[in-house]
Amino acid sequence: MTRVKRGKIALKRRRNVLRRTKGFHWGGKSKERQAKERLLHAGIHAFHDRRKKKRNFRKLWQIRINAAVRQLADEKVISYSVFMNKLKKANIGLDRKILAELAQNYPQAFLALVEKVKGA
Repeated sequence: MTRVKRGKIALKRRRNVLRRTKGFHWGGKSKERQAKERLLHAGIHAFHDRRKKKRNFRKLWQIRINAAVRQLADEKVISYSVFMNKLKKANIGLDRKILAELAQNYPQAFLALVEKVKGA
């Protein structure tokens, strides 16, 4: 009977794990067992952080809008919450991402929006 060499698939799996852990610290990049565990934890953190990213950007947009509104509103200090409430009452359907973009890159357009909301 001819000789059968085994382990191609197991070797391929090990190589794949080590390839994916390239750049990890210490034994996490070279030791198979540690690398496997590090990958599991990395996957969990990646999943959670994809959700956290949405929260963080929403916070950032709120901060940018608040800063721009307080800077542009001359008569009385209009806060973020008051501004958003007036936007809803004026039926202006811009989301926070677009408002933050306007406030940062197009201050004249944002000023016109603030003036329109103040008048309403």
